[in-house]
Amino acid sequence: MTQPIYKSLTAILRDVFDDDAIVATPDLNAQRVNGWDSLGNVRLFLEIERRFSIRFSTPEIASLKDVGQLVTMIEKKCSTVTQ
Repeated sequence: MTQPIYKSLTAILRDVFDDDAIVATPDLNAQRVNGWDSLGNVRLFLEIERRFSIRFSTPEIASLKDVGQLVTMIEKKCSTVTQ
């Protein structure tokens, strides 16, 4: 399930940050994306929640260091929703 998540996140990141060069990789983080500030983070997570039909708590979001950790969390949340 990991590859489809990365593909979806690439599309979301490109849309939210208006940059077609962005590619979601495990080591991608906010410091490497122009415009990924606190407001960008809010927009990003709102879109992720909408697309994957999941919810994140503030502590969960704050704990994430990179896209790899985000993908792991999405996988866990999606598997919980489908069980």
